[in-house]
Amino acid sequence: MVRCFLIHTVCPLSAVAPGESRVLYSRVFGPDEGVQSAQQRELSPEERRLLQKEKVAVVARQVHSAVSLSREASGRLLVETVPGEEALALQEADSGVMRLRAGDPFSEEMSVLWLGVQSLGFALVCESHENLLLAEGTLRNLTRHCLEHLHMLGQGSEVLLKSNRIDVLLSRLLPCGQLLFLNHRFAQSLEKEVAAYMAK
Repeated sequence: MVRCFLIHTVCPLSAVAPGESRVLYSRVFGPDEGVQSAQQRELSPEERRLLQKEKVAVVARQVHSAVSLSREASGRLLVETVPGEEALALQEADSGVMRLRAGDPFSEEMSVLWLGVQSLGFALVCESHENLLLAEGTLRNLTRHCLEHLHMLGQGSEVLLKSNRIDVLLSRLLPCGQLLFLNHRFAQSLEKEVAAYMAK
């Protein structure tokens, strides 16, 4: 099961300290860990929400570091793409996978798959036993739809204002955090459904 999907910054912004990352969108799936743990049961709902927000921020910082290291190691210059070249940007995206130890920040060991596309990072946090190949395909599919239909790479792109459309994408491509095995016909029908909704 996927525990979390997030979109965050991976390039320095004037409002964010160097090395920091701003979470633009996050969606957590599955049971609330705060309710399961006896120690965290005593926390108020607001305190549990803040704890969940901090866990997502920890993942974003770790992905930001991984993207930075990958870009430094590759030595490629980051070239801004113009609207309409989203497929090219996705092709040239930095990608990777990393393990999160139990307790750092989730109670169980997790795997994080990430894509660094221009100044944005896309990440899926999965349980350690998940099919990583299937998770990577899902992450690339989600990222492609976000870039193509929501035009996230353009100047002044407001990811925060498009959260309802991202929610719809997730409900179709990652229902309740479950990875879907898609045959060609089902994938085509999903594509048409998503394209029809995004055209509204």
